[in-house]
Amino acid sequence: MRAVLFTIGLLFIGPAAIAANDSLGRHGMSMFGALKYPLGFNHFEYVNPNAPKGGLVRMEARGTFDTLNSFTIKGSSAAGLGLIYDTLMESSRDEAFAEYGLLVESALVANDLSSVSFMLRKQARWHDGKPVTADDVAFSLDILKSKGAPFYRFYYANVEKAEVLSPHKVKFIFKGRKNRELPLIIGQLPILPKHHWQGRDFERTTLEPPLGSGPYKIGKVDPGRSITFERVADYWGRNLGVNKGRYNFDAIRFEYYRDPTVALEAFKANAFDFRQENTAKVWATQYNFPAIAKGKVIRETLANNNPTGMQSFAFNIRKSKFQNRRVREALALTFDFQWANKNLFFGQYTRTRSYFSNSELAATKIPTGSELRFLEPLRGQIPAEVFTKEFKLPETDGSGRSRRQLRQAKRLLETAGWFVKDGKLTNGETSEVMALEFLLVNQGFARIVAPIQRAMERLGIKVKVRVVDTSQYINRIRNFDFDVIVGSWGQSLSPGNEQRDFWGSAAADRPGSRNYIGIKDPAIDKLIDHIIFASNRGELVAASRALDRVLLWNHFVIPNWHINSYRIAYWNRFSRPAIKPKYGLGFSDTWWVDEAKDKSLQAALKGRK
Repeated sequence: MRAVLFTIGLLFIGPAAIAANDSLGRHGMSMFGALKYPLGFNHFEYVNPNAPKGGLVRMEARGTFDTLNSFTIKGSSAAGLGLIYDTLMESSRDEAFAEYGLLVESALVANDLSSVSFMLRKQARWHDGKPVTADDVAFSLDILKSKGAPFYRFYYANVEKAEVLSPHKVKFIFKGRKNRELPLIIGQLPILPKHHWQGRDFERTTLEPPLGSGPYKIGKVDPGRSITFERVADYWGRNLGVNKGRYNFDAIRFEYYRDPTVALEAFKANAFDFRQENTAKVWATQYNFPAIAKGKVIRETLANNNPTGMQSFAFNIRKSKFQNRRVREALALTFDFQWANKNLFFGQYTRTRSYFSNSELAATKIPTGSELRFLEPLRGQIPAEVFTKEFKLPETDGSGRSRRQLRQAKRLLETAGWFVKDGKLTNGETSEVMALEFLLVNQGFARIVAPIQRAMERLGIKVKVRVVDTSQYINRIRNFDFDVIVGSWGQSLSPGNEQRDFWGSAAADRPGSRNYIGIKDPAIDKLIDHIIFASNRGELVAASRALDRVLLWNHFVIPNWHINSYRIAYWNRFSRPAIKPKYGLGFSDTWWVDEAKDKSLQAALKGRK
């Protein structure tokens, strides 16, 4: 699925059953079932195929950027770079997981899952007019694995090679245990132009606009401040069923802001058009300005049917002080969610109780059936509570009086060998004094951490809260240089190979991986494999719940909160399709500038209405 922000963190896809294939290949691949859209379909259901093209949309971005290459670990890449690239296939956002041909007209999966072959569309073109070829496809895999961010070598580790069979046909050969997900992973491979990158240093940061084949190309670049993407009027794929009614804005500009308060004030002043609000306090108290009252700005919530994953205060268990499960459990008791939700969040949030929250993949009660079948061989390797207790988080009355929780935390710490000595929590064997640092990039989280800090200090723990800029934060996270961070792991409806990057042993010491916690657990590796190699949807759900349960009972994180809706505000110059994408918001690629609304708004802003 194309995203406005093309980052490796957005490549979340899951196990899939390939639609029955034949000698000619198929127009799509689906997750354990039939495709929704038939061969030759005209457009996705959630678009307006007759949406007018035109206008500039101004978007917000945070921090800064110093490179236009989003595929390497160096530098901070600009927002929106995914708009310039096509992938082999395009994801549907009203199916749990399905892909349809974009650069390719057909896909053929080997019956034994050992390979997938793609037939490229002969009309596919780069922005310089040259054709997209099988050589470009093979080159893309090779350069991402050899010179891209470490993520790519890990993510495509079971893709042995790409074979060029003809100028428009390419075959990917897989290795290792047969994996139903790999064909779809390859379907999401971003395709890069071989003739552009040959002779250039792929690994360095660059502000030279790269060449793409997608619906937009890079226009004006103001380094660190803004980047503008211009719609390609003669985009080769504009009439394909996967693109009809999409990419309606003539230009998309990202304006960068370092401070969220400044960004909000800029939005109120009509410096940009659209804002998705992620802070409950701000949503509750700051969206009452005159433009909303006069209808110039629309404020609304829209349903979010996507799994919300896990946001949390995540421990770095590479540090000895966090390696005991009881220590982590004790520290989790210092977060009084009920008080925070009442006093800081205006009651808008639900406590997150699963790594797969807001989905059927979340574990509940105690394991039975297929889930238990996955867990039984791991007895003695995973927490015993997995088999006997439903995982529950502590609840308070919201008064802020959490003595009971702190007494429980003290007992757990003592069980783990930590005792208060001279007012300091001290390890009875090593004499290490417990001290930790919350590393933050969002100043707004400091007020949330403050009561946790006070509670921890009552236990004798020395706590520091450090807020750093985006670049420093990224570098420290990449190198696992932290005690506690706000860790976030998004999930799809079809989890798969990305779970190895989240929790797998092989990713624990790999710089830039999303195994922020540092988990090295053979039992968890086995559960991840059960997800990846699930043979049907039932097995996938059971394996995901089993993994969820084991992660929860290890107390690797202090779960935060989630909301099952999008909170958005936008200047009233847009219209959108009658049907919203089930699994997405759809603003950047399905909405359009409504000429009548835009004229009315401009007149109102000039005082004529």
